[in-house]
Amino acid sequence: MITLYTAGTPNGYKASIMLEECALDYRVHAIALSKLEQKQDWFLKLNPNGRIPTIVDHSQDDFAVFESGAILMYLGDKADKFMPRNTPKTLKAHSRVVQWLMFQKSGLGPMMGQANVFYRYHTEKIPYAIKRYQDESRRLLEILDKQLADNEFLAGEYSIADIANFCWARSADWSGVATEDLPHLTRWIATIHDRPAVQRGLKIPTEDQKARSADEFVAAARRIVT
Repeated sequence: MITLYTAGTPNGYKASIMLEECALDYRVHAIALSKLEQKQDWFLKLNPNGRIPTIVDHSQDDFAVFESGAILMYLGDKADKFMPRNTPKTLKAHSRVVQWLMFQKSGLGPMMGQANVFYRYHTEKIPYAIKRYQDESRRLLEILDKQLADNEFLAGEYSIADIANFCWARSADWSGVATEDLPHLTRWIATIHDRPAVQRGLKIPTEDQKARSADEFVAAARRIVT
């Protein structure tokens, strides 16, 4: 059994989608970000960075894993799915997946996250900051589109690299970044979204546990970032 501490964010969806894809037994503890539950002492013992998602694997002496990329890799190794083993024979396949995972972790996620802050959440509109992060998000999405022109998925077969990047790329409109003219990216997003496990993962936490409306979500985000 695994406990997933999460909220309805791109990073949170990475973990819930992966748990569904791997058909692992898990339970959900929804974290109230607007109430700063992720900063409480009990949670910081699991995740010193005070962020979601975090998992606790009770089959491994209550082993806690934080950071969404690390969670994807841990679950991939645990289930032996969507993550090539790091062996001499699979070294290149493993590296390709990790490269595109790091692309999301170091680039797409942070840039889109900052675009969200300045475009959606920050009460003071700073045009330079908005343009800076939207332009960089768009550049990174164009790189994904180019990679997907000749590849069904980012690193060969469907993998944690696709899950990680999908969870952010699908929400480009929320960041104020248009992607309608990126056909390969659009095709890839639709393909992944149609996977039953992905659809289940996107419903975690349940609607009752999420913010009731977009306005309430924005208000909660503003309390966190300002």
